[in-house]
Amino acid sequence: MIAGTSNPPPASPKSDHDSPWKEALEHYFPEFLALLFPAIHAEIDWSKGVQFLDKEFQQIVREAKTTRRYADKLVGVTLRNGTAVWVLIHVEVQGEPETAFAERMYTYHYKIRDRYQVPVASLAVLADAERGFRPRQYSAALWDCDIRFRFPMVKLLDYDEPERWAELEVSDNVFALVVMAQIRAKLTQDAKQLKGWKFHLIRLMYERGYERALILELFRLIDWMIRLPEALEADFRQQLYTYEEQQRMPYVTTVEQAGIDKGMKLGVKQGEATILLTLLDEKFGPNIVDAYRERITTAEPEQLLQWSKRILSAETPETIFH
Repeated sequence: MIAGTSNPPPASPKSDHDSPWKEALEHYFPEFLALLFPAIHAEIDWSKGVQFLDKEFQQIVREAKTTRRYADKLVGVTLRNGTAVWVLIHVEVQGEPETAFAERMYTYHYKIRDRYQVPVASLAVLADAERGFRPRQYSAALWDCDIRFRFPMVKLLDYDEPERWAELEVSDNVFALVVMAQIRAKLTQDAKQLKGWKFHLIRLMYERGYERALILELFRLIDWMIRLPEALEADFRQQLYTYEEQQRMPYVTTVEQAGIDKGMKLGVKQGEATILLTLLDEKFGPNIVDAYRERITTAEPEQLLQWSKRILSAETPETIFH
C-alpha cells in the first residue's frame, strides 16, 4: 500500500430498488398518494377500495423492448363523485437521465385511454439520483398540429433538504419510511453511514409504536432497499438484537424467518422463469423472449409452471400466455 493512503470504506452491494417499490405501492397505495400527491388522495373515495390492474398494464407494454427497469403500477380507483378512473404510477429508479421518459409517459397514457376508454391520470415519481432530471411534459408539433401532455411529478431528492427531511422524520405516514430508505440508499456512498441510517429507520418504527405485522413488512422493504456488505450487515443485526432486547420486542427472529421464506420462494421463482425463457428462446427465438420477458419475470411460480407445460405443444406464443 502506498504511504499516506488508506483503504476506502467498504462499498454496499448494488441494491434492487424497483422491486420493493412495486411491493410498497401495492401494500401502501393510499399512504403513497397521501404523502406524495395529497391533492389527488383527497379526491378518491377510499371506501370503494382499489384494484391493481397488472394484467391490463402488461398488455400495453408487452411489446416494448427496453433494457431499463421500471416500477410501474396501474391502479383502478373511484372518485368521490362516483367516477371510476385509472391511475398510472411510474417510478423512475435509475440514476441516468432518460430523454424518452416524458414521451413514454405520454405513450402509455394514450394507449391506456385508447384501448380501455377510461379516464387516466399518469403520475411520475423520480427516485433517481440526478438532481437536474425533472421531466414534466411531452410536446410535439408539426405545423399547426400541436400535442402537449403534462403530468404531475415528484422528485424524491427534494425531500433531502433539511426542512423536508424533518417532515419525513416526524410524519405518521408509513410511506415516509419507504421514501427515506430510497433517498439514503441512493445518496449514501459510505457503507458505515448507510448502516447507521438503516438502523435509524428501523428504530423509528419501534419508537412510533407500530404493530408487529407492520414492523415486519416495513423491515422487509427497507432491508430490500438498503443493502450492506456482509460484515456490516452482521453488525447491524447484532445492534438490532441488542435494541430489541432493551425494548422487549423480539421481532427480528420472525423477520429473518420471513426473509428466508421469501428468499426460498424467490429462488424457485427465478429458476422457473429462467427455464421458461430458455425454452421460449429455443422454440420461438430471442424476439419473442424480449416481448414476454417482463410478463414471465413478474409471474408467480404456479403461473410459470402452467406456461411451461403449455410450451411443449404450443404452435404460437399466444397459445402459451392466453
